[in-house]
Amino acid sequence: MSGEAASATVSAALRVVDDPRYALEERVAMLADIARGLRDRPRRPEDLDAARALLERALAMVGDQHPLAAARIRLQLAAVLRERPEGGAGALEQARRLLEAARPVLEREGTPEERGDLDMQLGVVLHSLAAEGRAAMREAVSAYQRALRVFTRERHPREFAILQNNLATAFLAMGFADGAGAMREALAVQCFEAGLAAIDPDSHPREWAMLQNNLGNALQSVRSGHPLANRLRALEAYRAALKVRDRRRAPGEYANTLANMAQCLLALPDDPERPARGNRGRRREAVRLLLEAHGIFEERGETAKAAAVAELLAELQRDVDRGNGDVQGTTDRGGGS
Repeated sequence: MSGEAASATVSAALRVVDDPRYALEERVAMLADIARGLRDRPRRPEDLDAARALLERALAMVGDQHPLAAARIRLQLAAVLRERPEGGAGALEQARRLLEAARPVLEREGTPEERGDLDMQLGVVLHSLAAEGRAAMREAVSAYQRALRVFTRERHPREFAILQNNLATAFLAMGFADGAGAMREALAVQCFEAGLAAIDPDSHPREWAMLQNNLGNALQSVRSGHPLANRLRALEAYRAALKVRDRRRAPGEYANTLANMAQCLLALPDDPERPARGNRGRRREAVRLLLEAHGIFEERGETAKAAAVAELLAELQRDVDRGNGDVQGTTDRGGGS
């Protein structure tokens, strides 16, 4: 739906919401359906704003007359709010309140999938709020685990894979101060692998590539007695992700994986059996990947990522100027998922 078509559809919907010739349920359902289309296929930032306005209007129309319809609208409105990056913590807090308000009704009258969707969304909201110190990450973990009771690998493989990814990233974000960090790192790797086992690149390419990329990031960062083996596994994961991600269809994700893979290469010897021989070959490949990633980040206006890659390239050039052709360490500048 083009921007003009979306605006015309929204305008037409608003003209009939108060038309008494239509039953209340019909008018509310129409608003919810149009909002869902705007949210699922947004063509411009204003489409999410329009979806929010339609859902808020629908919620006001329903009031207390139809609790289940109101709960379903709240579920959809929460999804719109959490997808608006400019909304910040305020939008996330509002989404949290909507989900909590919908829970009692959906637990009594909703479908299992609706209850699973609520917990999946709540996990994402709490995950984001925890990153800002407004929630506890363990609350997000609990929400993801509740959602997994509904979205099983056999019945809902896509949702299962996304939940495994989210659960893994939550484990990795919980830190190591309590002494359980190593266990959570191991759990995170298991979650990524469980998600990958549930889907394949043909049926769910975007989710599969995301899991491969994030598995690579986790393997690079985990503390273990086998760092070389982990980095070699990470390199395989990045290469798998790049079989799906390409510059034309997913330039941002593609550049992220290039940058992550480059960092992995910089920490690997050319010959794992003879690490003392250095990594000049890996280094050359890493520089090539970083240069391509830097160009994409600049094209997309992702200045922070472009600057981080440029700094790493400058460090590598300084190593060359000092006569050090090999890189023995790794860097923690991640390109993201």
